[in-house]
Amino acid sequence: MEKKPGAKVVGSLGRPLTQRAHLQWRLDMRAIQIEQFGDPAQVIRVVDIEEPPPPGPREVLVGVEFSPLNKHDLLVVLGMLARPPLPHIPGAEGVARVLATGSEVDGLQVGDLVVLPLYSGAWRERLVVPADGLFALPAGGDIEQYSMLGSNPPTAGLMLSECTRLQPGDWVVQNAANSGVGRSLIALAKLRGLKTINLVRDDATFAELTAAGADVVHVDDDDAVGDVRAAIGDARVALAVDSVGGPGVAQQLGLLSDGGWLVSYSWARDEPMWVDTPILVAKHITVRGFFVGDFDYRDKVVPVIREVAPLVADGSLAVPVAAVYPLEQISDAVQNLLRGGKILLKVAG
Repeated sequence: MEKKPGAKVVGSLGRPLTQRAHLQWRLDMRAIQIEQFGDPAQVIRVVDIEEPPPPGPREVLVGVEFSPLNKHDLLVVLGMLARPPLPHIPGAEGVARVLATGSEVDGLQVGDLVVLPLYSGAWRERLVVPADGLFALPAGGDIEQYSMLGSNPPTAGLMLSECTRLQPGDWVVQNAANSGVGRSLIALAKLRGLKTINLVRDDATFAELTAAGADVVHVDDDDAVGDVRAAIGDARVALAVDSVGGPGVAQQLGLLSDGGWLVSYSWARDEPMWVDTPILVAKHITVRGFFVGDFDYRDKVVPVIREVAPLVADGSLAVPVAAVYPLEQISDAVQNLLRGGKILLKVAG
């Protein structure tokens, strides 16, 4: 790069930079990267990589603000969920600020906050992404909460719409109701006229989930089926959503009505799901797995994000954050995730 004496070089945010600072900005962008699959504690590294190129006509350059650390991120690092080409920058979701727009991009301006496309590699400071499907998030919303819009709400919303036909007034039962997907499902079900039965580990979150719109909250124990049925009578429970696995699925099977669906999107137990065959046959239950990454992003995922964004903006949907870590503390963040709780990476420097 040539620079005339006395001239100023201006970065993407309009700040004057010296030539040396400009060169550093061009070459020293931080990212989290893996060069092989394996134990996250062994293979994850914080590295310096080159800046992305300028955005093309239908692209935007964004600066990543926050990105959640999810279990499926670790499964990608382990090579169990997918095996992308190496070296690979993980990060399934996040919220970013628009830094520059391509010549044919409409509806977005520099400074807008946007939800990153799923699996775009959010654990880097800047990247170029397609503008299709991006929209400016409502002003004034909590940026940390916005960072969790990309995966959990679409998972919840698409399980409610893509597995079985649900009618207003139908009931949906879920375990791990205090999770990010669980809270998203409560909010979306309420918005769509559905009712929720929410099974949780203990009674510590009863009041909080009820205030968030849960219709029934019960400890996930052997009394759940009888107690819940006493409360809802013979109402139709059309869908059960599982993210725990193991023997606890029995409570959900016991609550499902004839012709109901059991859908599993994750697992907390390192053991197979227990499905009682006589109940499966007698109730004509359908069992399927679910992965949000299987759905077309622009046509299926983005509409749910648009549906949920106002709920996050006005505080109707909020997921408690256990801790926030900078990129360089990724090892501590992984250990905290394994202990439980929602963990965020603060990507922006």
